[in-house]
This record gives sequence, C-alpha cells and structure tokens, in this order.
Amino acid sequence: MRKSLRHLAGAAAVVTAAGLLVPPAASAAEPDVLAVDFGETTGAFRGGASGTLYGFGDDGSPTQALINGAHITNSSQKPPAGLQHPSGDVLNIEDGFFDKHGRELAVYVQDLYPDWPYHEGERPQDTRTYDQTDGSWTEGGNGTWDYLEVVRHVVTRIATESTHPDQYLFVIFNEPDGIWYQDWPGMKDQFLADWTEVYHLVHEIYDEVFDGAVQPRIGGPGHSRWHGTAEPDDNRRERDFLEYAAAHDVVPDTYIWHELGGTDPDLFRDHMREYRALEDEFLGADLDLPVTISEWGGLEDMSTPGRIARWFAAFEAEKVDAQTAYWNYAGNFSDNMARANGANGGWWMFKWYGDLAGSRTVRVTPPHPEDVTSLRGIGALDEDNRRATVLYGGTNADVALDLHGLDRSLFGSQVDVEVREITLSGAEGVHGNPRLVAALEGVPLGDDGTLADVTVPTHDEDAAYQLVITPRQDRDVEAALADQAWSRSFEAEDTRLTEASVRDAADHEFQASGDADVAEFNQPGSRSDFTVTVPRTGTYRFQVIGSAPAPGRHALFVDDRFGATVQYSSDLSTRGKWMYRGSAEVEIELPAGEHTLSLRASADGATALPNSDITLDRYVLTDVTDGAPTVYPASTMRLQGGARLAFEESGTRGAARIGGDGQRGELYVTAWESGYHDVVVDYASTGAASASLRVNGAEAEPFEAPGAGTWRSTARVHLAEGINELEVTSAEGIAVSSVTTARNAAADAAAVTVQAEDAVLHGAAAVETLPESSGSNASGGSVVRYLGNDTAEARNRLEIPRQPGFDAPGDYTVVVRYANAETSGDHDYNPQVVDRGLQITEDGAEGYAGRGMFRNNHHWDSFWERSVGVTLTTTNGSLFLGNDVPGAWAPDIDSVTIAPLTANGFETTPA
Repeated sequence: MRKSLRHLAGAAAVVTAAGLLVPPAASAAEPDVLAVDFGETTGAFRGGASGTLYGFGDDGSPTQALINGAHITNSSQKPPAGLQHPSGDVLNIEDGFFDKHGRELAVYVQDLYPDWPYHEGERPQDTRTYDQTDGSWTEGGNGTWDYLEVVRHVVTRIATESTHPDQYLFVIFNEPDGIWYQDWPGMKDQFLADWTEVYHLVHEIYDEVFDGAVQPRIGGPGHSRWHGTAEPDDNRRERDFLEYAAAHDVVPDTYIWHELGGTDPDLFRDHMREYRALEDEFLGADLDLPVTISEWGGLEDMSTPGRIARWFAAFEAEKVDAQTAYWNYAGNFSDNMARANGANGGWWMFKWYGDLAGSRTVRVTPPHPEDVTSLRGIGALDEDNRRATVLYGGTNADVALDLHGLDRSLFGSQVDVEVREITLSGAEGVHGNPRLVAALEGVPLGDDGTLADVTVPTHDEDAAYQLVITPRQDRDVEAALADQAWSRSFEAEDTRLTEASVRDAADHEFQASGDADVAEFNQPGSRSDFTVTVPRTGTYRFQVIGSAPAPGRHALFVDDRFGATVQYSSDLSTRGKWMYRGSAEVEIELPAGEHTLSLRASADGATALPNSDITLDRYVLTDVTDGAPTVYPASTMRLQGGARLAFEESGTRGAARIGGDGQRGELYVTAWESGYHDVVVDYASTGAASASLRVNGAEAEPFEAPGAGTWRSTARVHLAEGINELEVTSAEGIAVSSVTTARNAAADAAAVTVQAEDAVLHGAAAVETLPESSGSNASGGSVVRYLGNDTAEARNRLEIPRQPGFDAPGDYTVVVRYANAETSGDHDYNPQVVDRGLQITEDGAEGYAGRGMFRNNHHWDSFWERSVGVTLTTTNGSLFLGNDVPGAWAPDIDSVTIAPLTANGFETTPA
C-alpha cells in the first residue's frame, strides 16, 4: 500500500484539527521511483564531496559556525604569502579548518605566482633568484630552476610553521595540460622530468625537517579534465603519467583531476572506472589511491541544492573527495553561503551531507540512470543512532521512495518518517532552517524491512530533500507539520507584470528559480502583483530573491496602499550582475484573508526609486507573528563523543542522550536578524543534573534539572544574523527531545546601538553622509570610513565609551553593520576580493576583547551585519574598533550594537 506524504505547501492540502494532512487528488504524472536498499551497504560514509576550492578567506571568514556546520573535510587553498588571491593562505586558515571536521588541506604550490595562468602560461626557466625567507624574487638566474625555489619556499614554510604538517596535500602542478605543458607530444618528457624533480624535493624538505617522522603527501597530476580512452593516442596523459610514475616510484599519494564544462556527474563515474582500470594495470589491483576532484561543476550548479545532490551522489558512491569549482571569488565556499554568516540553499545541502558522518552508505538505484539531469540520491544507515537517511534531488516529478532492508531489530515494527526541503535561494540569498514538508508516524514496517512506495510531492528539480526514518518516537511527528509557521512561495515570472519582462533560462549564467526571472524592472510603472490569502492577522516576513548590482529599493503595496520599503543590499557587482542572486527581507502587518501584494519600482508612480533596476526571481511570505518558533528535534541533531539517539524507554524515545566527558549535541540554527531569541531546551533527567549551552563557542550559562522528571529550560540568548552553532553538554546526563528558538524582539531593549557617526573618532577616521540617490541601506544615512591602516602618528579608530547596558564585565556580542568592497590585483574573470579585519580592544585590558574578519560585500554603500563575540573585563574601559595590522584597513562602519550574550540566566520549569 502506498503511503502518500503530502507537501504542506500544496494548494489543495488541508490540515485537520489533529494536525493530519488530507491529501489532494493524486498527480496525473507518474512519480519517479528511487529505490533504496538499506540492507546492502556500499561502505563507510566518506563525506568528501563537500570540499571547496578557495572556499576559505582569511581566518574567521567564513565564520566558524558556517565552517563547522557545513562539515567541510577538504579544501584547496593558496600557499603562505601566495599572490594568486588576496586571502586564503593555508597557514592563516588551518586552525578554523581543522577545528572539527577538517581532514586534508591541499595547497596549490604554484599559487605563489600572482598571475593567471601562472607565469604568463609559460614554463619558467632560471631567470629569477628567490629569497627563501619571504618568497620574493629578483631578476637574474642563480643556477636553480625558478619553480624549484618556489617549491622549497612553500613546502619549508608549511613543514616548519604548520601545526598539522601531516594533514597537508601538496598539489605541485595545477592544470598542467593547460598551463606550461599544453603540447603533450612535445612536452611530455619535460613534464615527467619536472614532476620527478619536484616530487623528490618535497620529500627531501620533509626529511630535513622531520627526519623521517612525518612524510609529505603529494597530489597530482591535476589535469583540467580527464584525458582517457576518448583522447587520441598521443594525448592519453593519464595513461602515460601513471605508467611513468609507477616505473620511477613517483606515484602521487592522491590522484587529481577536474570535472568541469557541463553538469554531468555520471560522466565522472565513467572516468573513475577508466582510472581504476589504469591503476590496476600499472599499480596493481591491491592499491586504490585516494582520488580528489579538485574542481567540479558549472556556474549553474553552485548553490543549487538539486544539482549539488546529483554531484554529491556520484562522488559519495565512488568514495572520493571533491571540491566545488572556483568561478566567482574566494572565501564564500564557492557560492555556498550567504552574506557574512548566512546559509543559502547550497550550504544546507552541505550540512545535510555532513550529518551523515558515522553512517554506512547503502545501495540507491535511480529511476533514469541514462539521464544525467534526472533524480539522484544518497542513502545512509546510522546504526548507533538507529537513523536511516535519504538525500535526493534533481527532478520535477513526485518521488516515490521504495525503501527496503530496514532491520526490524534496529527500527522495531513501526517507524516515523520526516521529510524536509531546501530550495534555490541564490548565492547571497538567505535560506532559513529547512522546512518539514511531510511526516508520517507509526508506519508499520514490513517483516522484510520494507517501507515501500512512500511518495513525496517535489518542489522542483532545483530543490533537494532529506528523508529521515527512526523507530517510533514519543514526540508527535505529524503535529510538527501544523506547528510550523505558515509560508508560501511565488515565482516572480508567474505574477502579473507591468513594464517588466520575463527572461528565460537560456539567458542565465546562474541558475534561476523556475528557470526564469523578471528583468528590466526599472520604470516608474514597473510592478509585480499577486494575490495571497493569509491564515490570520499578524506580522509576515516578505522575502524577495533577486539580484541587485548596487544597494537599491522597491516599494511594497498591500491592497493598493503603501506598506513598506524593501531595501536591498548589493549582490555581485561585476561579471554576472543582475543574475548573481541575493535576497531582501521586510516585515509587514496583514489582516487575515485575501490580499493583493504589489512590488513596485516607484513609491509615487512618477519617480523610480534609487537603483530599482533589480532582477526579481522568487518571493516567500512567512508568518512571523509569534517570533517564528523553530523546533530542532533530536532526530536532526549531530551527536558527538558517544551521545546518541535512544529509543529504549517510554517517555524519552527519540531523545538525544548526552552525558559525560566529550559528549555533546550540536545544532545549527538560523536567526533571520541579529538579536535576542528565546532558546528552549526540552529534556528529561533521571535525577538532579546540570547541563550547559554554548553559543558560537561562548558559554551561555548552565541550566539545572532539580531532580528526576521532564524539564524545560529557557534562556534569552543573543544570536548572530545567519547560522549559529549551539552545543549542549551535560556531566550527569540528560535526554534532550528538542531545542526551540523564537525571536524575542522586545528583549532587544537590553542591547545598546550606537550609530558610527555618533561615536568618538580618532586619527583619519571620518564621517561620510551618503546621498539619497545611492540607494544605500545605511541605517543612519552616514558611515564612518578610513578606519585602520594606522600610522606612526595616529591610530585610526572608532571609540565607544562605556554606558549602561555594557558597563559590567562578561561575554557580549558586538554586531557591526559594515561595508567592504576592497579588491587587490587583477584576474581574468574573478574579482580579487579582500577580507578586512576588525579588532575590538577594551581600554585598561590586555589584548583583544574580540576580533573578526569581514568578507567582501560587493559595494561601498551596501551594508551587511557581522557579529563578533567579545569578553569584557572592566566596568568603564572604552571600546576601540579598528585594525592594527600594518597596512590593513578595517571595514567601513554604519552602526555598532553591543548586547550581553544572555539577557538573563536559564529558567527551568517542569515540562
């Protein structure tokens, strides 16, 4: 019998008073059937697909919450003092990378060169002399091939300065088929000789430093594409290289190539079969080298969950590491994060994939294996937590999941099923916590472990889905559907348009929701109208996903009356502008019932608003009347150090048992805006127990269970806009059923906000008032520029005297609204973005109270938020904000908000 999990957002779906869904009429189209056999394992989960190329900027950019949540295991970055990019040196980012999940950090040795392609595309000769202390050079040869000097400098610095020298992978040549050695018949011998010389030099340096105790790891050959059996005989580089490397004992530790030029993850799997055959031929059938695909995908794949799901499925099936391609700029996980600290749809796909750590993958059979643009998935079984997961995406059809092999000794006779969805939100477009779109509880499990034909209506092929199966839980899984905030989505191209045009997918470099968007929205009469019926009177968040090359504005009308100004920050302002998508959000009050919402380029119908020429892709309207409470059940937590889901005892079935040294539960929660949120922990204890909550690495005070029972502990915690890392620990042991967050804007009275122009300025720091025509989202209309870059004569800083609200020692969050559009150097197609640092010092205290790196946000008149945790030790020492790194500027500052991490301690009551 087919169980139908109906999509909550479906137009005809009805939620009954009991929280159950009455399904609409069945779809006329046959669903795609994805078969998952949990009884047939394909090996331990590798988790290597969520790597990045140049995904890290400087230390703290991306933020640690984003790094840990995305579960990044591998990345390729530039070497110390490398000139290929302004940020992302491996030694600078290694601490954050290895904090939790980092496994292997690759370094592109050639990135010491400033130009692309390296050395003007020609193999260097002996024309320079390198200074080994800093990597600089002077013209004139010295008897040593120039590139050997580069290698010696890079490898020596990592070997002597890294705290993880055994976890580096040296990529000694990047794209040699396109750079330095293009003519394979003519330059094959040169490349193989160069490979050998560099290979031995890397080993020689590690032997000099470690005396054999640590061996270096070398990756290659690093071709820009696979050169296999489809190539002419004189260009079969992979065969020639492997044959030579085996014969001369210079085999790389990891085999590397790229999979670019189209979205065909199945073609990669063909290449893997060819590679393994060559490996068997030359290295022997007993040796399987690790493989890294150090760039994959095209522009349309980045940040698109359904497309990422296809690639991840292929890479995980082959148990390789793989890194998203570098198409736009460094330091943003290759377009898989939003703003300074936010998640887009792509980030959530990384997070879901990382959640499978500790599992074993299982056999998945897609319905159309011959069609590379069709449904694909990953199945995984976590026996310790009795949790089965399927990640899938890439189809417009409904999906029927044919699930087999669920061991009744693990799952019992009945199971709960939860399905969540992530959608395309653009590279800079914020995507909140994935919505629960379907649920079933107490579903009978067949004697043979079959849960057949579970059908889930899909959103579109750009969306991805997570299906989680557990034994029967004590919480009401189906009721969670009705308890979610009401939300609806609308394609901009499907609305009633005036003085605007629809642009289809053929005109896009970046993926558009629904394969179309609305352009030329730049006339006083430009408008987009649609009708919606909201369920109750209250506050609603209106989100516009689109592309704004500069900060700009639109007017939102409700029933032909002005409702609010939609203020956009800038998205990518170089190549791809008007297609590289971000989002803007505004809250409006709506009475219950039907309304016509109208987004307009003009507020008065006569004059277009500043920079109103903004591409429109999709709208999302969400009820936030009650602070948009979001429940994070134990079934979705990451459990570390022995913590696990437990199903043995009535009352705590499905709860996370956390207790003892090293055990913790991790959650990655969304805050749509910086400010206070009520964080509620629901749990049970068998006696008096203490527990603690860490928020982005800071202790948010302990909470206590006074004795045996079920408890609810609530604290008012200041969360950063975007993703926040929450960690729950307990010495005595508790069973956590869920954590809930809800915005509490009234509590923001505990925070102090200072407009930068009202602070005390030192040195060259200066106020600049922005004209109305700029379209800027500066909160006070003015900004303080020229901070940092201190001189011997003056420190260019912003001073905030202490005042009530932050006049006591303790942990605080400092929220900085900032702009940083600095670039450095030139590149053929990538903007060379700079991360700017900001240090916060406290007068009368040693060292920094806090510090952070602020990623490039595309435009000097556009402002994002970045939160920095600080610890204050005095009662009256002023706070100073600047950048004391020689020659380095701080970001421009619009405003600063200082808030105690918690507005009060935890309050515990019986649940």
